[in-house]
Amino acid sequence: MIGRREREGPLMRNNPHSLRKSRIVTAVVIGVLIGCILAFFFPNGFFVPSANRHIPVAGSKTQVKSAECESSDRVNMLKSEFVAVSDKNAELKKQVRELTERLRLAEQGKDQAQKQFLALGKQEKAGPFGTVKGLRINPTVVPDDSVNPRLAKILEKVAVKREIIVALANSNVKEMLEVWFTNIKRVGISNYLVVALDDEISKFCESNQVPFYKRDPDDGIDTIGKQGGNHAVSGLKFRILREFLQLGYSVLLSDVDIVYLQNPFDHLYRDSDVESMSDGHNNRTAYGYNDVFDEPAMGWARYAHTMRIWVYNSGFFYIRPTIPSIELLDRVATRLSKENAWDQAVFNEELFYPSHPGYDGLHAARRTMDIYLFMNSKILFKTVRNDANLSKLKPVIIHVNYHPDKLPRMKAIVEYYVNGKQDALKPFPDGSDW
Repeated sequence: MIGRREREGPLMRNNPHSLRKSRIVTAVVIGVLIGCILAFFFPNGFFVPSANRHIPVAGSKTQVKSAECESSDRVNMLKSEFVAVSDKNAELKKQVRELTERLRLAEQGKDQAQKQFLALGKQEKAGPFGTVKGLRINPTVVPDDSVNPRLAKILEKVAVKREIIVALANSNVKEMLEVWFTNIKRVGISNYLVVALDDEISKFCESNQVPFYKRDPDDGIDTIGKQGGNHAVSGLKFRILREFLQLGYSVLLSDVDIVYLQNPFDHLYRDSDVESMSDGHNNRTAYGYNDVFDEPAMGWARYAHTMRIWVYNSGFFYIRPTIPSIELLDRVATRLSKENAWDQAVFNEELFYPSHPGYDGLHAARRTMDIYLFMNSKILFKTVRNDANLSKLKPVIIHVNYHPDKLPRMKAIVEYYVNGKQDALKPFPDGSDW
């Protein structure tokens, strides 16, 4: 009995240790197995969002590729949306600029009388009888160089005190143009500019050191400018001059059939929107008179009084950069584009016609130039050369507007007034031969 216990003793003492080892090995094996199983079913980790927990490993590569495609498509879509929004934003900015400009122009045109008071001084009560004078000078516009930057640079160099003489010319008037600028140079005028309507005139001006400006191509203007006669070319000036005024410059518009004997800028008043020479041939016709109309059939009321004045000459006038001046140019240019009319007639109608039902007149101040300083050729050949006292006067300019033989008369005027040849004007009749 005792011997059996001694035999069993060592075995019983070794069993707990072996059992503990086997348990550890079993636990390790089970752990490795569980780890393999988890690694198989959860390749992205155990603690991942539940939405992704049951995605099999076989589809993982497809998922990554799909995600990359979706991401690329999303980026492209966002780029397209950004471009579309940028284009829309640019369009909205353009519309805002246009609306702002319209508003600015509307504000400039609204209640000009009130603005004139505010610009020139505070509002005041009317003074004593006989001391009150109305305002005649409209404020000038704010210069806008963006209208024509190239022209703005030219005018900055050529103009004097923001004033300039401007003439339009094509190759049809080349000889008259030479007489025109030769006498301008002789008088000492530096602020003048030729708007060249064709390449030949551009080259001619350049070779004679005459300041010139060649406009950007414009089919509507270029066709007339290159091929048109005097009246057709004359009508273009109302469209072209607008840019000069928008740039803030006062313009003395001049035809080329004019001889300069003095500097005209020394003889301007500058108190009106438009200061023009007249086609009138004496004080009455140039400055206005009371013309009585007689209708005997009316009996006691047979006499009707009318006011008459001969038209302004649209070939020589000084125009200031004001809203009424620009409106005048717009009105004339618009009508000439629609009507078969003479530009000088339209020019005067817009200047003088009053407001009436169906028509709003132009609120522009105007002044008639001295007819013996700014002389037309009718006054010269019909009156002045035949008057001993008047023939001693020295005009500022003489416009050969009444006679078709312009060039020989221009040369004769130079001979008479510049070179002192007393009989230079005698060969010419008062009027024309036809």
